[in-house]
Order: sequence, then C-alpha cells, then structure tokens
Amino acid sequence: MNKKPYENGILFAKDGRSVTVMPGSRSGMAYVPSSKSVAHRMLICAALSGSRTEITIREKSKDIDATVSCLKALGAGINGSTEGNVTRFVIDPVRPCGQCGSEPVRLNAGESGSTLRFLVPVVCALGKKAVFTMEGRLPERPMDALLCALSGGGAEFSKSGNELFVSGRLRPGHYSLPGNISSQFISGMLFALPLLEGMSTLTIEGRAESSDYIKLTEDALEKSGIKFGFEGGKYTVPGCQQYSLSGVHFIEGDWSGAAFLLCAGGVSVRGVTVCGLRADSAQGDKKIIDVLRAFGALVELTGDCVTVRKNTLRGIDVDASEIPDLVPAIASLAAVSEGTTRITGAARLRLKESDRIRSTASMLNSIGADALEQPDGLVIEGKRALSGGNVDPFGDHRIAMAAGIAAGAAQKPVVISDPCCVSKSFPGFWDVLKNDITPERETDCECIKEAGENE
Repeated sequence: MNKKPYENGILFAKDGRSVTVMPGSRSGMAYVPSSKSVAHRMLICAALSGSRTEITIREKSKDIDATVSCLKALGAGINGSTEGNVTRFVIDPVRPCGQCGSEPVRLNAGESGSTLRFLVPVVCALGKKAVFTMEGRLPERPMDALLCALSGGGAEFSKSGNELFVSGRLRPGHYSLPGNISSQFISGMLFALPLLEGMSTLTIEGRAESSDYIKLTEDALEKSGIKFGFEGGKYTVPGCQQYSLSGVHFIEGDWSGAAFLLCAGGVSVRGVTVCGLRADSAQGDKKIIDVLRAFGALVELTGDCVTVRKNTLRGIDVDASEIPDLVPAIASLAAVSEGTTRITGAARLRLKESDRIRSTASMLNSIGADALEQPDGLVIEGKRALSGGNVDPFGDHRIAMAAGIAAGAAQKPVVISDPCCVSKSFPGFWDVLKNDITPERETDCECIKEAGENE
C-alpha cells in the first residue's frame, strides 16, 4: 500500500502506474499548454523558411518533440532552451530544411498523426529519402488516401510493420483528397505544394470535416508569405515559393486541453478559470464555450481568461464532426447533466490513440455513468452523481484527462491507470489538478481510507 499523503486530492501510486483523484468539485485558476495544433504548423513553416525565427511554447508535449526531432533530422537548425515550463525554439536559417545531403533520413513520428501526415508530403516535395517510424496505434491510422495521391505525383512508398519508407520527388500537378477522412491530409499537401516547381491544384472531394484545422494551416501559410487560392472546393497553389516566416512567435493556449478544465468548472460552485486563451483563435475547439453554455453552465470571458461555474445542467445534442477531440470532456459533463445527451458525427474517433468512442463509454461506465456506444458517437443518460471506481484509459491521453475531471462529480475516488499517457498533449495535467484546480471542500476521511486500501 502506498503511504504517501494526498496532495490536494491527488495521490500517485509508488510505482507510478496509477493516480487516484479524490471525489468532489474543484476550483481555481490555471494556464494550459500552448496549442500543439498551432505549434506543429508554425514549426514546420519556420523550418522551411530562410529567416531566423523564434517560437515559444508553454509546456511542450511528446507530439511537439516528435515534430522538432523530425525537422532537425531533415536539416533544420533548431535549438531549444527551457526555463520552467516554457521552451524557446530558435530556428536557424543557416541550414534550411532539406539541404543537408541526400542520404536516407530516419524520422520518428512517435504517436503523432500530425507529425506523420504533415511531413510525409513535405519530404516528398523536398525529394528526400526517408524512413518514418510510428508508435502506438499510429501505424493503424488511415494513410492510404494521402499516399495514393502522392504516388500519383511521383512519390514512392513501402511499409513494413511500424516503418514507412518514402522516396521519389513530387511533381506539380492536379491532386485530390477526400474531405471526410482527415483534415491532416489536406494540411500536409498545402505545406508541400508551394515547394514544387510549378502550379498545382488540390481538390477536396465532398465536405471537409474538421475544417477549422485547415484554417489553422492557412493562417500559418499566410504568416509565412505563401500564396494560394481557394474556390469551389479547390486550392490553387503556385510553385517555386519561398517560406518567409520570421520574428518571434508565442504559441497561443490550447483550447483542446482547456476543455477538460473548463468542463470541471461545470460542476464547481466557485468555478474554474483557464487563462492564456485567445477568444479570436482559429482553433475549432474554442467551440467548447458554446457547448458549455448549451448544457447550461455559466461562462464568462475576460481578456485571455475563461471562467466556468456550476448551474443547472441539461443534456443536449452535439454534432462532433468539427470538434472530435472535445468528445471525452463533453461526455464527462454529460454524464451528470439531467436528461439525455446524444453525441453524433464522431466516427473518426475510432481511429485515434484508442477507439475513442468505445474507450470514452468504457471510462464513464466504469465510474458509474450510463453511456451507450453508437456507431458514430454516444448516448449518455445523465445522473445526479457518479459512483467512482477504476479507469483504464487505454493509453489515451484524452481519456485519462476526462476521467480526472469526471472525479469532480463522483462520490468515491477515481483511480486511473497509466497516468503518464497525458504527456502526449498535456504533460502537467496532474500537476494542475494538484496545485491549481484544487478541491472546493475537505476530502472525506473515509474516502481517503478506502482509496489507500485500493492502492
């Protein structure tokens, strides 16, 4: 049994294999990490530029480390220095990306879908030979549509286990991609096409889901001086362009990570405040504000801070096609909202770090919720409170964080295995719960005793 004392309702097992979150609502103020969605894009644009660029990130994650590592392997001169939880990357123009020899390079994308799907087209445009290594469920996630499009333009691919071999040089031409598989395919092509030697087009077949993520890519390209047009579902991209991102850039806060803490505020009398967020952000997940208000939570925006407080919560219908990453957080709040919540349009979640529809339902039901898995979402019947219990997050950072904030509406402790999986996007999440978003009331002694016995 672990004899370590609880710190603000948080107890880590001695072997680090679980974390126990005591029941009861939490309140306080915290900053969230910089948006990894924005950071990926800005780092790639900086690495492709010929100018010195500084990019500052609050609390970098494993996914960002993967992108930085790959860009350095491709020849970008990137130096990082960390003070506290803030990392400053200096991208050196002396060795611009893609100009460090012709030998095959090994690129470890880790579990980062963004790293892989953004950089495969870039590598093809640069004419580099490369071997991408993939971890976790990343080798199982869709790539065929992107690889097929690239193959038609002169790139060559082969796959063996968790390795993807890339060779050939991409030609300018007419490309097309389905819009309903991954917006990351479209973003990857938009990074690559300006590097080609002539005009290219990219046609999006059908409706582009997660279109706000494509807007983030467009914003990064525009900041880098890249020209493109878009009309009638087709991008027109001139070739022979030079990326020209320069100056100092502080990456804005991550609305995806903030959503978990803001949902915790939905059951908090005093409320939870999250700072470092841009109200005018192009991040699609800022829609969490609209979702929380639809549930009935009290939401206040002041400068770069958002405060959410408890109010009468009622179930709602949520189309998650544009906000799939918000589903675990939304589902945790739905579990204690009166009536029925129906989440639809989320079929792509089955291909994330876990089958995120199944793992969200499993997580909620294991702590006393009433969640029913659907082909493209969830049906959740709200309860007054959750019982608490043991959660397997299936190695998925968003499931672990959702379980952590669900403890705010539980009657007994929530014990979460593999707590370190949050490092993929929010390494300091448990520290935030321990130091910043803390219990609103004294923890019941019987709960502590019971949790200790579970250890």
